[in-house]
Amino acid sequence: MEIKKEVKKFSIIARIKSSTHAWRGIGVLIKTTHNFWLQGFFAILAVYLGFILCISETEWLFIIFSIGIVIISETLNTAFEIDIDLTSPDYHPYAKDTKDVAAAAVLMSVILAIIVGSIIFIPKILNLLV
Repeated sequence: MEIKKEVKKFSIIARIKSSTHAWRGIGVLIKTTHNFWLQGFFAILAVYLGFILCISETEWLFIIFSIGIVIISETLNTAFEIDIDLTSPDYHPYAKDTKDVAAAAVLMSVILAIIVGSIIFIPKILNLLV
């Protein structure tokens, strides 16, 4: 016996209403993730330096993508941690491994952002000092 799933008609209003879940998720991220605040500080600092040092359009793209990758990886890491805490409230080595690997993704994205920022900003700052 086949079960047919009801196909709902596309609705812009429904899509807009469903975005409230995403905005709520951003709120959860901001309220619960202390590293997000630190990452936000460095993102603002990078944007500020970008304006002060008049970086090129290409450099802006690298900075924006680096910031985005860090924010996205932190968001996914937080989602994984919330889910693991729910599904594995007792200590389990696999739960720990999963959390550690998700945190490693954040660390790798931060290292990438530091490398990109260093390549873009250090020469410009050194030129100002010379």
